[in-house]
Amino acid sequence: MSAPLNGISSMATRQVLADLCAAWAAQGGEQVEIESVGGVDAAQRVQSGDEAFDVVFLASGAIDKLQAAGRVISGSKVDLVLSSTAVAVHAGAQLPDISTEEGVRAAVLTAPTIGYSTGPSGVALQKLFERWGIADEIKPRIVQARPGVPVGSLVASGEVALGFQQLSELIHVAGIQIVGSLPEAIAIDTVFSAAVVTGSANADAVQRLLAFMASPEAAEAKRRQGMDPVN
Repeated sequence: MSAPLNGISSMATRQVLADLCAAWAAQGGEQVEIESVGGVDAAQRVQSGDEAFDVVFLASGAIDKLQAAGRVISGSKVDLVLSSTAVAVHAGAQLPDISTEEGVRAAVLTAPTIGYSTGPSGVALQKLFERWGIADEIKPRIVQARPGVPVGSLVASGEVALGFQQLSELIHVAGIQIVGSLPEAIAIDTVFSAAVVTGSANADAVQRLLAFMASPEAAEAKRRQGMDPVN
């Protein structure tokens, strides 16, 4: 039996990739072992070239940077899922009105603590708070989750009152209530992609795997984990 394909991903896609890899193996595809860590950490580890990964799954922009640096094979990038950013509060807490941009802004201004990640959604939120002109005002109340630590866990523990993270990372966390996704006017949607890591001896197998993951056959698994197919 051949060795499993070796991959690395950000935490946001951990569960959907587990489901897709299981489905791939069930139909005779190669076994795949994916380590899920903070997205910044994952990108740095692929960038360093010190580890023998076959495939990397990250936000589209991060894959583009790795391609520009020659760390993934040019032209091997495949867009897989679209993930929206959602809002969560502790289970039993009063639900804020986030149906409008003004409602979200008001919820942020009144929350005793606000949490977000080091990933793409966190970066986008920081820019949004700056655009609103409230970044300095709320800075003492911001709790940025450490890489690999789900924002939902901070909400569940009470460390954070209002949490923002990818819906896919919130839906399986006990002790929280998901208020909903951000309204369209300020929606923070992230495309997660994959690519073959430069130097992989299994490039053909990875490309077959990614073709399956991007196919209509994989759509239901993506929706089940709070994500949408890209195409």
